[in-house]
Amino acid sequence: VPSARTIARLMTTARDHLSKAETVTIAAIETGVPMLAEARRIIDDFHVMIRKKDVARLDPWIAEAGASLIASFARGITNDKSAIRAAITQPWSNGQVEGQITKLKLVKRQMYGRGKLDLLQARLIGAT
Repeated sequence: VPSARTIARLMTTARDHLSKAETVTIAAIETGVPMLAEARRIIDDFHVMIRKKDVARLDPWIAEAGASLIASFARGITNDKSAIRAAITQPWSNGQVEGQITKLKLVKRQMYGRGKLDLLQARLIGAT
């Protein structure tokens, strides 16, 4: 029996990217635990909704997901519905900013205790 982490990875990976052995494993899991197959379908619907920027499907999706194995995820979406709506409808993203912050934190951790702000600044300007 695969671990829970392996099952979660297999259930969320696109079927086109699975090996033959992984496909057989997924088929056995879906046959044995139909609730997982339903959860996978709901997760796929969420991915489609985000990719197609179809905000009209958000409320029905939350209602459907709230009655499934991913109810806790659906509650999180409900709690931050305005941010999810903005993520679906707005054309911009803060991914570039998050990437720069991650790079800054990485360099800072690598230098911990070795220098002051001027050295950190020199490393960041040189790292771009």
